[in-house]
Amino acid sequence: MAHILVVEDESAIAELIALNLRHAGHEAVTAIDGESALEAVRERLPDLVVLDWMLPGTTGILLARQWRAEARTKTLPILMLTARADERDLVHGLDAGADDYLTKPFSTAELLARVRALLRRRSPQTSDQPVAVGELALDPATMRVTVAGSEVKLGPTEFRLLRFLLAHPERVHSRSHLLDRVWGDHVFIEERTVDVHIKRLREALGAAAAMVETVRGAGYRLTQSVSATNRA
Repeated sequence: MAHILVVEDESAIAELIALNLRHAGHEAVTAIDGESALEAVRERLPDLVVLDWMLPGTTGILLARQWRAEARTKTLPILMLTARADERDLVHGLDAGADDYLTKPFSTAELLARVRALLRRRSPQTSDQPVAVGELALDPATMRVTVAGSEVKLGPTEFRLLRFLLAHPERVHSRSHLLDRVWGDHVFIEERTVDVHIKRLREALGAAAAMVETVRGAGYRLTQSVSATNRA
């Protein structure tokens, strides 16, 4: 499930898009203008923005440029919606930072296909394909985690955390980065929350707990080659 922001000033269109995204299993919120869109992104970093070109008082082009200029939102996937079909407008939108471009009117099937493609491009963990490192395996479709073939039980947050770590093995992730990618950048959650859930994850993994390493002064990583001295 992805958290998607729909920025569209026509409320009927916005709600229709949001409804279809929810039916597809995503969490969708709407914003009717640039100011409310910026506020929504400040409060919680979405996994993707569906952004209308023309908005009251501003344009989707200007919003895209602003988000691309900020470190926190630099890689935010943006799907631009517009009634402009000219090739020059397409180039203009992509140059401003849009990842993809959909011309109105559009079909629901095409919209959802573009959304799926952008989410796959950014986040391998949004795929329903099983992932594994060593004897540790996770199947998103069945919500099952196994260690050497034996199933282990995880809470929903620990499941999302492990899913992300498995999708990016051997990479070190800071606590703030994990909050951003696993919790959705809830600004009111403290970084030490990550430590609590890492502890719970290790307890649940049992024999595979040592695969979740603490990199002192940096964060956490999931590795197949275990170094007990890096455990916390």
